[in-house]
Amino acid sequence: MSLGLTRDRLLLIRQMHGTAVAIAQRGRQAAWDRPAADTIITDDPEIAIGVRVADCAPVLLFDRRKGVVGAAHAGWRGAAAQAATSAVRAMQQTFGSHPTDLVAAIGPCLGACCGEVGPEVLDAFRSGGADQASIEKWFRPGRADRLFLDLSRANRDQLIHVGMSPGAIFESGLCTKTHHERLHSYRADRERAGRMLGAIRAIA
Repeated sequence: MSLGLTRDRLLLIRQMHGTAVAIAQRGRQAAWDRPAADTIITDDPEIAIGVRVADCAPVLLFDRRKGVVGAAHAGWRGAAAQAATSAVRAMQQTFGSHPTDLVAAIGPCLGACCGEVGPEVLDAFRSGGADQASIEKWFRPGRADRLFLDLSRANRDQLIHVGMSPGAIFESGLCTKTHHERLHSYRADRERAGRMLGAIRAIA
């Protein structure tokens, strides 16, 4: 594993397309039993944490001051519920992180070019608190009642809204469906799609 750990030191979660946060604190004694969550945070440098994706956005967070990390699974359902925001707030509440100390990487995900969605997705974002200005930035009209969602931008803007510096947020710019020969995409391959891992490790 490129993170310098064996496979058994990688902690994953049972992803539910929500905003629940799992915490893997340094010194814990209990075995890790993959809790139901869509974000995992840790201060333990002896493990890595990760989320699995195939069109959803992996959002990785690193606190430059405290060395703690987070990984969020933020597809359209997660973005509508502000999963990235929940991840930052969990790091604040649990480890005392400050948003201005965080660096984020938003990995490959379904791009605005291919992210066609129905009106129910727009309704979910509105129900999750997105204002009209954000809606106009994140969605563009498609055919009939269809829309195209810029998932990466939605996650980026939510991180900025919670206090992160725009210059500390890095986007891959790669659409998983467009590049499905190299990246896993459920939109492109449906049930045959594999999964990619977005993983990160804390530092001592």
